[in-house]
Amino acid sequence: MRHIKLEDLSKSIHGQPILPKMDLMIPGGKFFALLGPSGCGKTTLLRLIAGLETADTGKIYLGEDDITRKPINERPINIVFQNYALFPHLNVFENIAYSLRLKKIPKEVINQKVFKILEAFHLDAHIYKLPNQLSGGQQQRVALARAIIDEPDVLLLDEPLAALDFKLREKMLLELIEWQDELETTFIYVTHDQFEALTVADQMAIMNHQGEIEQIGTPKEIYEFPHSSFVARFVGTTNIWHGKLRELDTEPEIEIPELGRFKIFLAKKKDWMKEGNDIFMSIRPEKIFITKTEAKNFSNQIKGIVHSIVYYGRSTQYNVILENNSKIQVFEQNEEHFPHEDIDYDNEVYLYWQKENAVLLEK
Repeated sequence: MRHIKLEDLSKSIHGQPILPKMDLMIPGGKFFALLGPSGCGKTTLLRLIAGLETADTGKIYLGEDDITRKPINERPINIVFQNYALFPHLNVFENIAYSLRLKKIPKEVINQKVFKILEAFHLDAHIYKLPNQLSGGQQQRVALARAIIDEPDVLLLDEPLAALDFKLREKMLLELIEWQDELETTFIYVTHDQFEALTVADQMAIMNHQGEIEQIGTPKEIYEFPHSSFVARFVGTTNIWHGKLRELDTEPEIEIPELGRFKIFLAKKKDWMKEGNDIFMSIRPEKIFITKTEAKNFSNQIKGIVHSIVYYGRSTQYNVILENNSKIQVFEQNEEHFPHEDIDYDNEVYLYWQKENAVLLEK
């Protein structure tokens, strides 16, 4: 279980920077997700690790081995593409066996390994089918089985579920977690879909539009404690307000124009947290309590008018217009068939949250 380490890695195409100089440590034997907007360089980074492209500067290490200039066939790294890239003229068995045949592994060993993985991936009923006779989910399983069968140190997954419908994608995500746990191979999963990254990752890195890494951490760390407004907005849904820090030495607050002052909690004071400084405050919609009646025991309160309502089944989203004409989103879990309170369009509502649920951001 060897880690991947990138040092000062950069890549440009026709003089246009695709990846700035990047340093990154990807732990061995973990499920690591690279999450970022389209065009930020995620796929380029994966292709550099795989050896499909050459870096302009920097080093790529697999464990202690420098693999920066090693050819593809000398890297114990496999990749699964978004379009599966199966051989159309080969059946399921031959697609999966392909890399083993290249290595001239004995026929009986190939048969044993392929039949074992066919059973594990629920493909044994499709052994003689060609790719165009398979569903999207079955083709994805074949691509994964082919990539895993020769037991690479690292498996790279480039948006592998993008072509699948939501239900099948959910099922495949859970299967990927199980396969990674069983194989103990390092999985590096590239996606622009936050749901996929939060579902599969042990650890994740968030890339911005410039190809820079904004934050690295566990899914919970990144969702609950984003380092920037970009991360807060990109991972999940949030409400962000701009204001000024007040009363830092007594009871810290943020002053928001035309809305007032709201209590905040500072677990650890940072260098940029100074009296009167401009800051951003992020509050996740599910951290806000909405009601038509006044409530007690909350740090903060504000009033607004319900502008629109979206029913999601498990939850309901309320979009509320505040006194300064800004909009705030609130998610309420649908726990009861017959809730004690019906909130409708144009209702005046109270919004409450605890100061511990607000996250302060410098930028």
